[in-house]
Amino acid sequence: MEGLCKSYGGKPVLTNLNAVFPEGITCIAAPSGTGKTTLLRLVLGLERPDAGSIHGGNGRWAAVFQENRLLEEVSAAANLRFALGGVSREAGDVLTRLGLTLSDAEPVRTWSGGMKRRLALARALLAPSEALALDEPFTGLDRESRAFCLELIRKMGGGKPVLLATHDLTGLEDRPVVRLG
Repeated sequence: MEGLCKSYGGKPVLTNLNAVFPEGITCIAAPSGTGKTTLLRLVLGLERPDAGSIHGGNGRWAAVFQENRLLEEVSAAANLRFALGGVSREAGDVLTRLGLTLSDAEPVRTWSGGMKRRLALARALLAPSEALALDEPFTGLDRESRAFCLELIRKMGGGKPVLLATHDLTGLEDRPVVRLG
């Protein structure tokens, strides 16, 4: 991205941002309210910049948004079938590694917030994509859950750009960081 600018109601959020995102995890780090979500929305094409340009973002992206965006009244398996068109053996393996089950028995509305967050992450990791945009993917997770989710992101996202918006760089100290705000 070159010279990326975005404002809301005349208030600048991103000003002349230049960045290159290589394969692997790049952290977008900033306190809350300083443009992390806006940057991801621009990269995903959900919003348009006021100025500047984004190049090379034409491939298929998968995302974890700040809200889980799950179908609450159906099961984990049904959520994956809806989003991915089916449920593979890999999906069961990924859910198991995240401490979840691939079941049609219970609706996800009965799950804890952390379980829902891990399902949202699994859905993004399993979706066919050339890049990942992860907006605060560890929200609501304890230290142990965060660690195994990060390990899975590293493994499954290793060959593609992964933009990971966070205010906590724990476990990500070895990754490139774009600082906002």
